Amino acid sequence: MNPTSSTRQAMPDPHRMRGRLMIAVSVALAIVLSAYGLWWLIFARHVESTDDAYVAGNLVQVTSQVSGTVLSIAADDTELVRAGMPLIELDRADAEVALGQAEAELARTVREVRALFVNNGTLAANVKLRGVEVERARADLARRQELIASGAVSKEDLEHARHALQRAESALQEARGQHSANRALTDRTSVARHPNVQRAAGQVRARYLAYARTSLPAPVMGYVAKRSVQVGQHIAAGTPLMSIVPLNAVWVDANFKEDQLARMRIGQPVTLQSDLYGSSVVYHGKVSGLAAGTGAAFSLLPPQNATGNWVKIVQRIPVRIALDQLELQARPLRIGLSMRVKVDISRDAGASLAAGGPARSAPAYKTTVFDAAGQEADALVARIVAENAGRAGADL
Repeated sequence: MNPTSSTRQAMPDPHRMRGRLMIAVSVALAIVLSAYGLWWLIFARHVESTDDAYVAGNLVQVTSQVSGTVLSIAADDTELVRAGMPLIELDRADAEVALGQAEAELARTVREVRALFVNNGTLAANVKLRGVEVERARADLARRQELIASGAVSKEDLEHARHALQRAESALQEARGQHSANRALTDRTSVARHPNVQRAAGQVRARYLAYARTSLPAPVMGYVAKRSVQVGQHIAAGTPLMSIVPLNAVWVDANFKEDQLARMRIGQPVTLQSDLYGSSVVYHGKVSGLAAGTGAAFSLLPPQNATGNWVKIVQRIPVRIALDQLELQARPLRIGLSMRVKVDISRDAGASLAAGGPARSAPAYKTTVFDAAGQEADALVARIVAENAGRAGADL
């Protein structure tokens, strides 16, 4: 037996091994491509994703409505504050003086108006008295006219009686004028509703509001950020002092490319992940709105595409995503965090922009922490009027 031929039979054919390897690779590649195609057909083509997404929210600025010197600051950065909690106290000495002057002026005005109502009765009685004097003077003149023919009364006495009647009639006319003038100041009104009282009451309200605004409350519940005010600083009205971030009402702005928006609709479900908690934590939300323009169009310096050096760049449009509130409470997010967003676009029968309709039945955002000052001012005015109006203020 030839040893060379037996060695050749023991060694595998390399061409045959290469062919088998190519077949195996081809089969594996076909399986992978088929699986990918099936996955794309069933899932991937119904999902649009982006990692150009960031948490956004409201930055509620705390600004003073009056000028003054800061005496105390009740909260610092990162602290949680509740709506209505006093944050900053200003020096209120000047406001107290102005309020006291306004209160005194209102009390004086109420008493003056009260005197006008009292004078109505006095002037009416004076009109009656002058009327009686006219009747008496007229009767005296009539008697003298009857006696002039008999010579019992001289012509001089007759002239004196005639002059007395004229004086009485003039006095009656003057009394009626005074009564009418006083009634013109009090007709169809009361002490509390009198224009003079209302003007003085308006000054009290204005001074009280200025006094109350020396205490700055938190307009909403949230976390303090960007505090710039310092104790002892003299601030002007409208100066931003700090911001409050309500983290329970944040949303996500996802910037999708323009070729990803054809089938995106309001109300489509969204899943989100944040690097803060890792891929194991998934947030759920819905598309709540699509911006009316690209981010570049709304930038501080929008591009001028009509220039000669224009280069086409794929634009992105912000898509607003509302988050599940219970998930936010369990794992709060911070403004500015990056998110990975996937939108299920399998249901694309809805609207891509909010449809026009009736106005909101309620404001989108609202605070009531400033209402108390106006109510307190009204109560103060009512108390001052009642204390100084006497019986005339019974109809308040």
